[in-house]
Amino acid sequence: METLRSISELSRLPGPLFLAIGVFDGVHLGHQAVISTSAEHARTANGTPVVVTFDPHPEKVLRPEGAPHLLTATPHKIALIRDLGVAHLLIIKFDKQFAATEPEDFVQQLVEHSKPLREICVGHEWSFGKNRRGNLKLLNEFGARFDFGVVGIPPVTVNGELVSSTTIRQALEAGDLKRAAQMLGREYTILGTVVRGDDLGKKIGFPTANLSAHNEQFPPNGVYFAEAKLDGTVYPGVVNLGYRPTVSSKSERILEIHLFDFKRDIYGKDVEVRFIRFLRPEKKFENVEALTRQIGLDVKQARELSAA
Repeated sequence: METLRSISELSRLPGPLFLAIGVFDGVHLGHQAVISTSAEHARTANGTPVVVTFDPHPEKVLRPEGAPHLLTATPHKIALIRDLGVAHLLIIKFDKQFAATEPEDFVQQLVEHSKPLREICVGHEWSFGKNRRGNLKLLNEFGARFDFGVVGIPPVTVNGELVSSTTIRQALEAGDLKRAAQMLGREYTILGTVVRGDDLGKKIGFPTANLSAHNEQFPPNGVYFAEAKLDGTVYPGVVNLGYRPTVSSKSERILEIHLFDFKRDIYGKDVEVRFIRFLRPEKKFENVEALTRQIGLDVKQARELSAA
């Protein structure tokens, strides 16, 4: 997948261009509908499909104090979009200067640098430009003026419920992994970088990889049967998410995973963790020996699930 970092780079791509535009946090079923529709229209017209998104999430710039945890930080979002078979991705830097761009100016830039621009595809509620003044109605007016088509993808629902990043975040906070997975079109994953911990897991016979997540939404604290994707290979294991009350008094929430029969040094590597099943809530044990016994039972249960 080729990643572009400025609108002007669109001029290098063979036209006509078909742009699927959105924040795409989570790359859920609604987002996938926007991206796949744009790609299909491009194939039919022998054009070039391009996914256009923004970094960081606009809320981080416009309302940093109230910005939600992300379903997918930018590196994770890029990987998921790549998995959809996208050939070209434009990531526009979202800062205060860009936020002040008038809707007309934004579209004018897209038109100017596309050779030519044939279509823009967005979600039905997408808004853009200064004060979010741009919407589907205004985009259609621009399309008529600059001679490109506009497609607004209607709402996508699952079991009668509207698919949205907000709804998925709420499901994850409640621990409803099944509902979140239905809306995502895949099981929920978190992308994190392996960082050094205190090596306690290694000392008690269950070495773990501590992950620094990229500001992504966590499910509830507890122990999970999970899988980790590392360098294209999937490894089963057990995740502990929480504050480790038996061995720590810190208020820092830790995400760590024990991978079965795994002995490699992976510090600094990015790992994508897939939460498969909740095993038990986090609890404080009377001592490390009791904790170790319980971890052994957790690993046994997870191995059985992995073999099933």
